[in-house]
Amino acid sequence: MRSEPVLLVIAHGSRDPRHAATVHALVERVRSLRPGLRVETGFLDFNVPSASGVLESLVAQGVRDVVALPLLLTRAFHAKADIPAVLREAPARLRIRQADVLGPSPLLLSALERRLYEAGLTPADKASTGVVLASAGSSDPEAIAGISSVARQWWRTGWGAVRPAFASAALPRTEDAVRELRALGCERVAVAPYVLAPGFLPDRIAHGAAGADVLAGVLGAAPEVARVLLHRYDAARRPAVAALGA
Repeated sequence: MRSEPVLLVIAHGSRDPRHAATVHALVERVRSLRPGLRVETGFLDFNVPSASGVLESLVAQGVRDVVALPLLLTRAFHAKADIPAVLREAPARLRIRQADVLGPSPLLLSALERRLYEAGLTPADKASTGVVLASAGSSDPEAIAGISSVARQWWRTGWGAVRPAFASAALPRTEDAVRELRALGCERVAVAPYVLAPGFLPDRIAHGAAGADVLAGVLGAAPEVARVLLHRYDAARRPAVAALGA
């Protein structure tokens, strides 16, 4: 029986040690949901092992089939350029399929709500609460449009208002969106970081949330996020999906 492809989760990496620790915790949750699936982690920068190093190690171990999954919420530069470049340089004997990024997904909206409820809100608060969907930001118009679309979708689930905000490269900033929701007359304002792990930009989001009533935690190792990873893996390993390096 043919074995399943190895799942290689490719994270950006950060000088902040909380980033790698959160990535590893998420990968461990993925393993717990799919016992028997081999899941490896590689980083583009700052942390080890590197994604390219993991690919070299896998081929040396006789692995031939890999699904490379970008640990990203939007299709921006890293998903469109950096990760494909790494995969093109991988050993030719590897059959590599690049999975889609994690967002958008209804499961991620569920994870965002989980974090808000853990921070003190309840489902009964939804209609009277304005939420800032605070992302890291990007100079890629597709990524910015994607965040705005997620905010609209989330608002339709019953929140009083949802506004996107960005920690870098785009506007508005978190603090500006908080002020906008206050001006709208929302009974309370909450900030939901649409980021996967702690680091410099999530800290900037937290700083901008000083005027809010509630600040949720990052998505991190939420079970819903782990399930999205497995959904993307399953979609990528189907035979109909074209392979890189095949």
